Amino acid sequence: KPDQIFTATILEWKALLHSDKYKTVIIESLKFLVEKKRIWLYGFVIMPNHIYLLWRMQEGFKESDVQRDFLKFTAQRIKLDLTTNDPVELQNYRVNAKEREFQFWERRPHLSRMYNRKVVQQKLDYIHNNPLSGKWTLTDIPENYQYSSAKYYLLNIDEWGFITHYAKHI
Repeated sequence: KPDQIFTATILEWKALLHSDKYKTVIIESLKFLVEKKRIWLYGFVIMPNHIYLLWRMQEGFKESDVQRDFLKFTAQRIKLDLTTNDPVELQNYRVNAKEREFQFWERRPHLSRMYNRKVVQQKLDYIHNNPLSGKWTLTDIPENYQYSSAKYYLLNIDEWGFITHYAKHI
């Protein structure tokens, strides 16, 4: 199975993930997927309005199912929290759709294949530098941004406990 970079964006690029509690929802979901042996997670970054995941599906799991379940679960957790703690903000995600009242993720996440170490390293460098971009300026150096795998690769510090080094499989 090829490795993938998966990009999911919040509806209309709203900064819903600016809140650490929603970043934690993403982290907990990724940890679940790794612990249940659905994916190997090689790297990630959680930005205020989108996420990048470098991952590989484990044997027996279809990428479309894992992606769907991940996005659905995180949306349900965020919706539950907003319903209780910020019903006004929740209204910003109301949609006119038959199958749902609210939507948090854009419909078509982007998926690219990565077939060698050079491409994986380029993607990791890109996502780890994303928090330094002028639009956000969330940190001064990649390894200081808490919600990414940069410390794992740049300082050999595994704060998350669920990242697999890409060199193990590629």
